[in-house]
Amino acid sequence: MRKKFYLLTSLFLILSLTAFSQPKKLKVLISVDMEGIAGVVTGDQLSPGGFEYQRFREFMTNEALAAVNAAKESGATELLVVDSHGNGENLLIEKFSKDVRIIRSWPRRFGMIAGIDETFDAVVFIGYHSSTNNPKGVRAHTFSSARLTSVALNGKAVTEGAWNAAIAGHFGVPVVMVSGDDAAVSEVSALVGNIETAEVKKSLSFHSANTLTPEASCELISQKVKAALGRLKEFKPYKLTTPVTLDVSFKHYRVFEVLAYLKTVQRTDAHSIRYVGKDMLDVADFWLFVTSYSLELEP
Repeated sequence: MRKKFYLLTSLFLILSLTAFSQPKKLKVLISVDMEGIAGVVTGDQLSPGGFEYQRFREFMTNEALAAVNAAKESGATELLVVDSHGNGENLLIEKFSKDVRIIRSWPRRFGMIAGIDETFDAVVFIGYHSSTNNPKGVRAHTFSSARLTSVALNGKAVTEGAWNAAIAGHFGVPVVMVSGDDAAVSEVSALVGNIETAEVKKSLSFHSANTLTPEASCELISQKVKAALGRLKEFKPYKLTTPVTLDVSFKHYRVFEVLAYLKTVQRTDAHSIRYVGKDMLDVADFWLFVTSYSLELEP
């Protein structure tokens, strides 16, 4: 009997030591936009035709790398980086280590936060901007400055950050940190909660800012990512009550006029529609179709 007791005790100790020796999983998704990168102020930095674009895609990559490296130093075991600006082909992927996965180009389910699911522990936003409803903010817009004047969920105007946080929240994953200009980080944190923020520039106008240098912005981002993952248990997912109501106002009449032919879409005024989905994923899938479909996709 005593021998059996010692064997069971030894087995328990071995299993306990094995469990303690196993590295704890920490899976992080990093969504990277460009308008909120340090130094970005006009279209000259934001698209391949701009004379500063090639330099600034390097700065964008470096800010993403700062977040990646900080996450690793904080114990991250899996990292997914999502290129979420313009054509989705901005990040210099050769700069990342081989253990990082990267999502590029469009269309893709869940857009700027593609790849998200319940296996992730945290989401980080890098280079984000404020919404089209915000009177402040460098290059402020929501999804499309050329097409939209308002996007709201459950009656509340949202930023791209809040939209993406709501998708992550559906899976029970919290957003823990955001970087961008002062207007962007304030707007996102006001909706999502008390997350870590890295203010890399102060907005002076739609096309002007008082900015940190690229080196300083990377240092700040690194500090804030480490701080966020250091208090990961304090964050809660941003969950919307269901069903979820999407209200969108367009600048041009033909899009919402055609969408209003659908029985599931209600035309609410001269330039707006409403769609009610059973949850945030339903709304996100509807919005993916609205923003992605074009006759140019057909052969």
